[in-house]
Amino acid sequence: MSLVLDPAAQDLLFREARTANAFTDEPVTDEQVQAIYDLVKYGPTAFNQTPLRITLVRSSEARERLVQHMAEGNQAKTATAPLVAILSADNEFHEELPALFPAFPQAKDVFFAERPAREGSAAMNAALQAAYFIVGVRAAGLAAGPMTGFDFEGVRKEFLDDDHTPLMVVNIGKPGPDAWYPRSPRLAFDDVVTTV
Repeated sequence: MSLVLDPAAQDLLFREARTANAFTDEPVTDEQVQAIYDLVKYGPTAFNQTPLRITLVRSSEARERLVQHMAEGNQAKTATAPLVAILSADNEFHEELPALFPAFPQAKDVFFAERPAREGSAAMNAALQAAYFIVGVRAAGLAAGPMTGFDFEGVRKEFLDDDHTPLMVVNIGKPGPDAWYPRSPRLAFDDVVTTV
């Protein structure tokens, strides 16, 4: 059985897409980021919660503050990417649940009254949303360079607050020369899928 999605779109989103390590200096506009969000906001999450928060790093002053928290191998590409996004999980996402999940507005108190339950759910669902965000960046014809090589606590203190947990930093832009490392292997279908 073939996929319904056009093969060119499959290539754009998955087969030809890779983590970018170099970018051109072509700007990424607020309109592009808005279009990406307007597409990926429909991705499913548990209880329709939306714990992902996106902090766009645009100013040179903010960029310098971020680069100092990046691992050495990630500093140069973060310093030169047209746009950098800090993706984090909002551990107080439950406050929005009565509006976002009107079928069961009590979910806010029934399932998420305790902070540890919120943190676990926020981490899982924000990571899911982060994956949608990366695919959305690709759908916009841009390349994403997601990274977890940074000082998480340093980034949290510098850009967030105690209610937000950083997940990843994503460099965004048009890929530059030599942007890609060679494609790494993937597991075969039979190594991943088990039928019971």
